[in-house]
Amino acid sequence: MKQSNVIVLITSLTVSLLFSCSGQSDNELSNSFGPWTISINEVFDGGPGKDGIPSIDNPQFSSVAEVDFLAPSDLVLGLKVGDEIRAYPHPILDWHEIVNDEVNGKALAITYCPLTGTGSCWNREVLGAITSFGVSGLLYNSNLIPYDRKSDSNWSQLLMKSVNGTHTDEEIETYPMIETTWETWQEMYPMSRVLNTQTGFNRNYSFFPYGGYKTNHDQLLFPVAPLDDRLPAKQRGLGIIINEQSKFYPLSKFDSPLTLTQEEFNLTDIVVVGSNQQNILVAYERRLPDGTLLTFFPLANIGDPVIMEDTEGNRWNIFGEAVSGPRKNTVLVPIRGCIGYWFSFGAFYPEIEIY
Repeated sequence: MKQSNVIVLITSLTVSLLFSCSGQSDNELSNSFGPWTISINEVFDGGPGKDGIPSIDNPQFSSVAEVDFLAPSDLVLGLKVGDEIRAYPHPILDWHEIVNDEVNGKALAITYCPLTGTGSCWNREVLGAITSFGVSGLLYNSNLIPYDRKSDSNWSQLLMKSVNGTHTDEEIETYPMIETTWETWQEMYPMSRVLNTQTGFNRNYSFFPYGGYKTNHDQLLFPVAPLDDRLPAKQRGLGIIINEQSKFYPLSKFDSPLTLTQEEFNLTDIVVVGSNQQNILVAYERRLPDGTLLTFFPLANIGDPVIMEDTEGNRWNIFGEAVSGPRKNTVLVPIRGCIGYWFSFGAFYPEIEIY
């Protein structure tokens, strides 16, 4: 596999504000944490230490109408559990990376890594016990390693499983999240609740803590291997994982108001629908538990959460829920994965396919 020309660089601003980059020796990590299922000489200490980047453990929310700190182009992660709908803005997640929340009776953790641009929602109930997650201060392939506070196990965000500790190799249960712009989100879900800046910490949420990292497309802050140059390192897209096989859908390929593709990947029939214009990309299984294989087509109503219809006449929203038709209230099975930078999926899944 070719190596790209990505520059591994730490700006002086980032160093002064956040961390000094230092790899951990095999002995240090083994002695401190026990055996790892990933290469420990590729695990880096980001500098702030455990909980040096503080998780939000008592999240506060505002109505959409009350939010005045977000620009239309700011990204948010959206979550729907039953009738409860919440949004978690990137400008807050950039500084905290983990939000321990309870949504409609479910103990959940929103995990976000600003270095890989990946966000996902985790079930905080692990093997029957409720835990909370914190930021370990460690990184693997530039990606967040959360730890759970009940067992002190370390987890890989992009592998979606524990890589060290008493829960080693335990997979985390995930919930589907929607990543889109604030402009699109407030059009789709104007009655949702939004994580606000009353976090209990003194942070400037109008300032991105990693300097020009998002706009410097050749800049990485930590070593990543392998670096796959089939796409630009920071091209955003949806990476899906089915039985440890992965495929990447570049957001730029979904350039119509709403683009939909149906295909089979790793013996699973899936539908992927998205819009580069609206910064949306989601994937679901097409086959229902009763064996029915649905055929979909897109509904390109900008700002409408109902994004597709099937040949039975059912209409489906962005969370994979049938909102009308003979299968109303049916929910499609979400495909595991998340939106993020290409380089991260290329590193974690070296055999990854590209749409």
